Amino acid sequence: MGFKSLKAVFALMICCLWVTDGAAQEITPRLFWPTPKGTKVLVAGYAYATGGIFFDSSIPIEGTNADVNTGVLAYMQSLDLWGRTSNILLSLPYSMGKVRGLLEDRPESTDFSDFGDLSVTLNVNLSGAPTMNREEFLAFRANPRPLFGASLKLIAPTGHYDPDRLINVGSNRWTARLKLGTALILNPSWLLEFSASGWFFGDDPDFINGRKEQDPLFTLESNLIKRIRPGLWASLDVTYYRGGRQSLAGTELNNLQKNLKVGGTMVIPFLGRHAIKIGYANGVITRYGDDFSEVLLSYQVAIR
Repeated sequence: MGFKSLKAVFALMICCLWVTDGAAQEITPRLFWPTPKGTKVLVAGYAYATGGIFFDSSIPIEGTNADVNTGVLAYMQSLDLWGRTSNILLSLPYSMGKVRGLLEDRPESTDFSDFGDLSVTLNVNLSGAPTMNREEFLAFRANPRPLFGASLKLIAPTGHYDPDRLINVGSNRWTARLKLGTALILNPSWLLEFSASGWFFGDDPDFINGRKEQDPLFTLESNLIKRIRPGLWASLDVTYYRGGRQSLAGTELNNLQKNLKVGGTMVIPFLGRHAIKIGYANGVITRYGDDFSEVLLSYQVAIR
């Protein structure tokens, strides 16, 4: 494999951070927790991720690490779909950072800064949470019931993408995630959530060294949630993901992922309609892909 091809493999692995790892490793406690009909929420968030990237030993890339800063603007609105509590979430990220590594013992690095791909997520409670007005929601919050829900997320190839560049923030392909989850009520103060997801990736036909393809990636997530008082809660989060093997120009890479990540989340309300969300996650077992530590801080305000 020539040096140019090795650089393309290096770029392929790094480019997958924003969709394969950044998206598929997302931790989402209380995803199906209901909100009153007509609720609208604006979110401004910041995430910082730093760490190394593990490659197949047959690829002569060593000492690879990255620092990624991402800002996110999002809007959520609750809906009434088929009489069930539902919501739709729009999200747009902007990422900037630096990637460094040794490629055949030669130092390589790249900087990036641009808008990422727009995502749309639809969450629907299939059982346990019919559409609620404010009074019904307050009654549910005081006496919660088990929940079962489904989520569909679409990531559109809207981010900046230059086919002449090895590194792009935009993915230049469609991505879809289907998620099913349940929340069990251990007692009024403790919830236990389980969910399973499948990520499905379109092809990138314009990648600089040939068509980029990726197998589905499957994840299992569990969240143990402590409800401290109305609006104030914290969770312990565990996510396992497997799959996502990639191919470049028809050549399959030996990078099947079998990785485990743990983290924690806390939401702190203030002044009635405002809240701060703090999150942390870290890779515990990483076979291939990123071994990042991630910190999340976001502000959200209910505008209705």
